[in-house]
Amino acid sequence: MTTQNDSAQNKSIVQRALAGLVETGDVDALAQFLSDDFVHHRPGSVPSTRREWLAAVRAALVPLVGMQVEIHQVLADGDHVVVYSRRWLPDAGPEIAVVDIWRIDDGLIAEGWEIIEPTAQAAANLAWWEPARR
Repeated sequence: MTTQNDSAQNKSIVQRALAGLVETGDVDALAQFLSDDFVHHRPGSVPSTRREWLAAVRAALVPLVGMQVEIHQVLADGDHVVVYSRRWLPDAGPEIAVVDIWRIDDGLIAEGWEIIEPTAQAAANLAWWEPARR
């Protein structure tokens, strides 16, 4: 059985992991919070191992120097922590909304899921389930 204390501790782990990355761009600050068997998932792609995902994060940061990140919500329930953020590039680059779900195991982030939506497409995605107009 999980407690509110477990949720608070897991939320703190994720907040500390992301703070190092967001504030300094230091991927190694994030890496220390990941388990050796960490797996990252995105819709429509093959899951990434810890090594593969960290390499992708490093590569993504190079062209995105100056990326702005605003974390709007961090919610925790037991071993899962959900983070909602908005991110954009300098010079009026595209803005995205991101939901990350992290699973904590034995004090480390063991698994992550990420959903990304360009905010410019958000309105079109609100009605995807409606029948096509004839």
